Amino acid sequence: MASSENKPTEKDENASSWKDSIYNSRTGEFLGRTASSWGLILLFYLVFYLFLAGMFVLTMWVMLLTLDDYKPKYSDRVPTPGLMIRPKSMDIWFNRSNPLKYGEYVQHLESFLQPYNDTKQEGNELCTAGDYFEQNDGMTEKKACQFKRSLLSLCSGLSDGTFGYAEGKPCVLLKMNRIIGLKPLGHPFINCTAKREAPLVMQYFPSDGRFDKMYFPYYGKKAQEHYVQPLVAVKLLLTKEDHNKELTVECRIEGSNLRNNDDRDKFLGRITFRVKVTE
Repeated sequence: MASSENKPTEKDENASSWKDSIYNSRTGEFLGRTASSWGLILLFYLVFYLFLAGMFVLTMWVMLLTLDDYKPKYSDRVPTPGLMIRPKSMDIWFNRSNPLKYGEYVQHLESFLQPYNDTKQEGNELCTAGDYFEQNDGMTEKKACQFKRSLLSLCSGLSDGTFGYAEGKPCVLLKMNRIIGLKPLGHPFINCTAKREAPLVMQYFPSDGRFDKMYFPYYGKKAQEHYVQPLVAVKLLLTKEDHNKELTVECRIEGSNLRNNDDRDKFLGRITFRVKVTE
């Protein structure tokens, strides 16, 4: 009779089966496949993903051939531009007696107005006011009209390096977002009002607060490399009675077909900001 010690136990058989499922030394299979089988699978997936990558590159190349570097083929931009403010803050709070408190606003305005320096704008065209500056579509490089910083007068930072912040009568700059091909009808101008019973006295620069037609249409950043958006500066003539009070000011684009009353977009053709000056 054979000794029970020579018979393989169930535990030994399970261990052997588990090891064979990973690597079978008798057949040379790893995870149930031979080396040639694994090689064919890897080759298939390599060719498959190279084909997908090639199709993607080809599709992108064909699509790029249909695009124009100077004019978007499709545009889902809104027909009315948003109104933006500089310094870039919805809350302009400062102590007029402390330069450290308003220095950030002054530096922001100075940096923003660098492209508008008169010396730089001399290279742009002296256009006819009141007329659109339309250019031939055959010209890939478009010219741009001058907008000199000096047009902003008391808010240019040239005669007053603090833009009125030191005297508690701050300047804010307003501009419209760029929209390629936009030609607003009428004569768009800025109108600002303070949300309080008594009106707030303000000065506009240029004096009529108008965005002249000669800065439209815009042909794109690549076509008009030296184009700068027209600006309207608003100087808030605050009095001592206005100090230490939070004032809410709303500015709108008026006098044209540009919308300024869309409840779904509070920046469409208008902007609201708050000012508080302390001593």
